[in-house]
Amino acid sequence: MFTFKFIALGLALAAGSCGAAPLVDVLDLPAQRSELAARGPLLDLAHAGQRLVAVGQRGHILYSDNQGQSWTQAKVPVSSDLNAVQFPTPQQGWAVGHDGVVLHSQDAGATWEKQLDGRQLGRLMLDHYAAREGAEQWLDEGKRIEAEGADKPFLDLWFSDERNGFVVGAFNLIFRTRDGGKSWEPWADRTDNPSGYHLNAIAGDGGQLFIAGEQGLLLRLDDSGERFQALTSPYEGSFFGISVQPGLVLAYGLRGNAYRSNDQGASWSQVKTGLNSAITASASDGQGHLYLFGQTGQALASTDQGASFKPLDIGQPVPVYGALASMDGGLLLVGPRGVSQRTPTQAKQEQE
Repeated sequence: MFTFKFIALGLALAAGSCGAAPLVDVLDLPAQRSELAARGPLLDLAHAGQRLVAVGQRGHILYSDNQGQSWTQAKVPVSSDLNAVQFPTPQQGWAVGHDGVVLHSQDAGATWEKQLDGRQLGRLMLDHYAAREGAEQWLDEGKRIEAEGADKPFLDLWFSDERNGFVVGAFNLIFRTRDGGKSWEPWADRTDNPSGYHLNAIAGDGGQLFIAGEQGLLLRLDDSGERFQALTSPYEGSFFGISVQPGLVLAYGLRGNAYRSNDQGASWSQVKTGLNSAITASASDGQGHLYLFGQTGQALASTDQGASFKPLDIGQPVPVYGALASMDGGLLLVGPRGVSQRTPTQAKQEQE
């Protein structure tokens, strides 16, 4: 099942007349500057130190140095739709998206360079698995991906620091870097995902790292740090996100379903959300508040580590694709209409 991140966001490149130049691949076409970028579809946002960075449609990346009051468009080398962003340090950050693209920034999100795209993934798999015995399945997979081209998206990413990270996506797409993205290692053979389900989200805290995917897929990185092992899942529907806090793992997805674990995924209990639509985003503020957001605009808040949630009034309902608690205690949300902000006073009143 495709998640909301798979929805085509509408890349409109004019074909032109018969005498016009041919279309340029979005992987080779820098993102076009637009004064409306902050009000266009955005899918995720993150802190880069004191700075905020948001990513979305057509390679648009925006950054703000005044907690979202105003935004500046970054220089980006691709026009692919971008799904997720993370900064493990204030300066070093990564973004991933459609067409198998991985971008890297060394200046807190002001400028970006391409480290990987979907045209390279199949060849990376072929080169990696060619020297391994019994890897015929993964060689065949590499051949298929190379033949199909750059048509598979990365949906999420997680970096522990400026060198070590994972990118995950459709059809068990998963790659690891140990050198800040200079090289990438396929990990398809190191996930307990024989059906090739989509890997929709990855999140970690300290020594624990989890993946959530379609058809109830839940994985945890083993103690050796070299394989994602399947967990017994409490749900057969798709998970769209996973939040990992000290002592808490919360997976959420279709039809308002959410499940929590306080024993590193060994057991799960269902959380009553009262929602019927998909839960598509979460946020925490470091002060004991945990938030969930629905695809149709509902919001929930918890003050007891996700054991219970209460409705949160965020104004006019609008789909929420990504959320972040700002450093001043407010909430920043991104969706089809760009960035929306809740002041600390509004957020506090609505929580009460």
